[in-house]
Amino acid sequence: MALASGSASSCWLGHCALEMNITHTFLMIACSALVGCSRAATIDDRVGQYEARVQTRLAPLFKAKSIPYPPAKFTLLALKEEKKLELHVLGTNGHYQLMNTYPILAASGTAGPKLKEGDLQVPEGFYAIESLNPNSRYHLSLRVNYPNAEDKRHAKEEGRTHLGGDIMIHGKALSIGCIAVGDPAAEELFILAAKTGIKNIHVIISPVDFRTRPLKDVPLKTPAWIKPLYERIQAEMNTYKTREK
Repeated sequence: MALASGSASSCWLGHCALEMNITHTFLMIACSALVGCSRAATIDDRVGQYEARVQTRLAPLFKAKSIPYPPAKFTLLALKEEKKLELHVLGTNGHYQLMNTYPILAASGTAGPKLKEGDLQVPEGFYAIESLNPNSRYHLSLRVNYPNAEDKRHAKEEGRTHLGGDIMIHGKALSIGCIAVGDPAAEELFILAAKTGIKNIHVIISPVDFRTRPLKDVPLKTPAWIKPLYERIQAEMNTYKTREK
């Protein structure tokens, strides 16, 4: 009886171990599948997801202006007072043409540069796109390289630290210090940036459209360098047409 009991016990333990191994294997497979499903998307993933619909919307505009899609270079001109973001693309004739205008749905702050973290200001000046975020909480986003070298130089001269950062052009209609243009516009800009290459993108952020009117109310206590900056912004903006032709 003792021998039989031991054999039965051994069989039961073996059966338990087998079940535990099967369960463990199943859980491992399930966990692996879950991790695989929740992996972060890549830029190529988003291009594959959105490129067809973006090209459907933009290709006719490019064709009408006889400009290859995607463009070799483009400029994003953000107008804070007018709440507009203009897309100017480089044509085959060497001149930029206004391809599209997107409404800025949300942007905090007022006229004037961004000087420190937490001031809720959208920067002003000349910038580049330093990266693309395919996993943004605001659909898709393009990261502006604030603070740039000029921002850092002014801050050093004035003894300012903690300049802030994470300035994005993104989707949705909510923003704190960034430029929100809605999801369809974010898709178009993200795909254009991915196809054109971020090194071929120029960004100008201006308090007002200096091509049509001056800035009437310059914020109080603005740094001395802001007037020369605005003059440079105005001179550069004058090279970009205000209407789609």
